[in-house]
Amino acid sequence: MNIRRTWPLFFVIIPLIAGCGLFQSTAEKMYERMEKVVSIEDGFKNEQERLIELEKKEKEIYDEILSLGMKDRDKIARLSDEADGIAKQREECLEKERESMIRAEEEFKKLTKDIEKLDDEKLKKNAEKMYDTMMKRYELHEELYRKYKQGIAYDRELYAMFKEENVKLEDLEDQINKINGIYHEVIELNGQFNKQTEAYNEAKVQFYKDAGLDVKTE
Repeated sequence: MNIRRTWPLFFVIIPLIAGCGLFQSTAEKMYERMEKVVSIEDGFKNEQERLIELEKKEKEIYDEILSLGMKDRDKIARLSDEADGIAKQREECLEKERESMIRAEEEFKKLTKDIEKLDDEKLKKNAEKMYDTMMKRYELHEELYRKYKQGIAYDRELYAMFKEENVKLEDLEDQINKINGIYHEVIELNGQFNKQTEAYNEAKVQFYKDAGLDVKTE
């Protein structure tokens, strides 16, 4: 059996940068809220690290299945069950990650009231741009979540097919093509998400500077 598939490398995610500083200013509430968002997204980062390990384990099992061809049906069935179990764990991590992002987004949305209270029009305009950048980031993550979840579903379908006694190679190849297609989309979205994260990080640092906040970023 000679079937190659794409692995998403979903863990290659740029995190939000954190800031630290002591000050008193009209922008203090915004600072505190934005740093709280960073803290909430730690759950997102932790699940990413877990996904790294799960993807590696699943890939090892997948490669072992391919190395067997169709010779040892019992072993293929056992390995397919193992791979399916790991795919299920990936899905659980994905859901936890999404929960963190939803909570972070809800907290971030509270900034709108703070932005309205800014007296400096230039600062307010920059804050609105920063806000829009972050909201686009959350939209991208939601799309990333949907595509990755679909990829996991396709993976689990494949592992079920491996266990079928009379499965056709052509059907396996078709399923692999579906998996590769969805994970190529995941990789592309991952890149867009990272770019949006970088743009937000830069906008946030600039906002702190424009607001006169003495903040060091990490």
